[in-house]
Amino acid sequence: MIQKIKLVFNLLKNMGLRYVLFRIYYAISTKLGWQKKTFPINPDFKSFITLKEWKNNLSPFFFYGKDIHNLPKVRDEKLKATFQKIENGTFTFFSKQELTLGKNYDWITNPITNHKYDISKHWSEIQDISLEAGDIKFVWEKARFSFLYDVIRYDYHFNEDQSQLVFNEIKDFISKNPINQGPNYKCSQEISLRVLNWTFALYYYKDSEHLTETLYQEIMNSIYWQLHHVYNNIHFSRIAVRNNHAITETLMLYLSAKLFPFMADTKKWSIKGKKWFEQEVEYQIYKDGTFLQYSMNYHRVTVQLLTWAIQLSKLNNEKFNPVVYDRAEKSLRFLETCLDPISGKLPNYGSNDGALFFKLTNDDYRNYKSQLDDLRLALGKNCYYKSESSFWYGFKNQKQAHNIKIPEINTFDKGGYYIIQDQDVKTFIRCGKYKDRPAQSDNLHLDIWVNGNNILRDSGSYKYNTEKEFINFFNGCEGHNTVGIEGENQMQKGSRFIWYNWVKYAKATLIKKENNYIFNGEIKAFKNLGNNIFHNRTVIKHVGENQWEVIDNIKNATNKTIYQYWQINPDFQDTLKIEAFDADDLKIEPLIEEKWFSGYYGVKEKSIRFTFATNKGSFKTTIKIDK
Repeated sequence: MIQKIKLVFNLLKNMGLRYVLFRIYYAISTKLGWQKKTFPINPDFKSFITLKEWKNNLSPFFFYGKDIHNLPKVRDEKLKATFQKIENGTFTFFSKQELTLGKNYDWITNPITNHKYDISKHWSEIQDISLEAGDIKFVWEKARFSFLYDVIRYDYHFNEDQSQLVFNEIKDFISKNPINQGPNYKCSQEISLRVLNWTFALYYYKDSEHLTETLYQEIMNSIYWQLHHVYNNIHFSRIAVRNNHAITETLMLYLSAKLFPFMADTKKWSIKGKKWFEQEVEYQIYKDGTFLQYSMNYHRVTVQLLTWAIQLSKLNNEKFNPVVYDRAEKSLRFLETCLDPISGKLPNYGSNDGALFFKLTNDDYRNYKSQLDDLRLALGKNCYYKSESSFWYGFKNQKQAHNIKIPEINTFDKGGYYIIQDQDVKTFIRCGKYKDRPAQSDNLHLDIWVNGNNILRDSGSYKYNTEKEFINFFNGCEGHNTVGIEGENQMQKGSRFIWYNWVKYAKATLIKKENNYIFNGEIKAFKNLGNNIFHNRTVIKHVGENQWEVIDNIKNATNKTIYQYWQINPDFQDTLKIEAFDADDLKIEPLIEEKWFSGYYGVKEKSIRFTFATNKGSFKTTIKIDK
């Protein structure tokens, strides 16, 4: 009981009184049924303007109809194959896993567990975490409507008209998902994305014969009530969640009056949405360009949202607070520094749920190049790659710059990232303290990339709602290239996305001295094992050589077994040599195990882990990779 009380106080200290009080209020209001009054089922049907009036007074957008400025038409067989699968009811989940839903999918059945949510229930009564139901994201994925981009791009490049397929899907969703009922009204971010993606399709297919007056009115009514939902639930995202959800939703509210100026309430929603969006960007993107979710994937989500925001505000002759542009530029600098310029990938670092909201190229999901380029163009900068996506956003002046030049030494101390770029070899190290909610227990993790290949890597996320064994591995020290003590993590895992005993002390330096790059970092952690335990890690990278020395020292963990973990890409195991010695310079033999790697959400593949163990408090490790 005393331990539970301590954890409650620790949560209160970490998350703040405002968060705790709001969660209590929200739980009570849901229990009492207040949400049902705020978010009514069977609301009045809203009619605004006619289809003809809408087409004659289109708001500024990236494009109008099927004329995409200067975009060459390329009949790509990969795109064709993707479209044919969608046409036959097979969809790509989380940018990788293909699942067949069929042509008469009900929008509420989890294709993994076959659990069918109760569509008659108000959304506030839907449980979004349940081992029986499985991961609710598998229901949300199609209902997000991101698959429309593959259909629209196929339509454009192959000179076909797929508007009937698109509008049939939208109409089917509306008919099978009554407003404010079922799982697809549970998350306001999913609602926001659905509206943005429908809007993209409406502008592209504005002249379609399949966009009838009746269907147009049904879509506008649905959009209005979805926007109504987002506005009236915005404080949940801004207080209880405070991450990319809040940026998505506040952006949607800002754009509501730009895209649907004829709707009642959107002027008010837009004014507040803009103010909130600016506040979220300033709070969530730190001054050095790093992101409060400590996740490369979620940072890219924010990059795409910033691209929509900046480009559409420009087209509407509006501007944001200067902090939005400042944080957008600094985000670019950080992510481009972390980017492997050969593969276009970033470290598989932090929570990775496979989100790619607006897929406008054939590039693999792990390739970040086009999304970073799009934001560069939105900011008026030159692009590096001239990707297809830039044409869809309506960028007309696409001057191409030289390749990205990444400095040798890169320090981002606000977020806690340290990157060495030695020609085509990248060394990525994490060392940071938390003022915002941690994602994973992964401090002092080390990632190594050689010639576009991720040799020592982060294991990923797999699923947010899965067996405890996998949650502990992918979220904890055991799934990262760092050190654990007695099988414990640096912080104590709570339920869902909660961590206790956040790392509050972390400091690091990165310098180049003679023929070496030298990183030294230290954290205070493992509070559940002791009040004064420190982990110090020194990483020495020899200039021009694929050789590293890693020295780990654990202080004040007497008589405890220390484990040093290395997650190895099996494709390069034969080219990699790792040796470790203890405090007495005695060689430690590794335990070589088959573990897991998840490069894409929901996909788990076999991998290799080397584990060194000692009770003498330190490791001296050498890492060599054949060129």
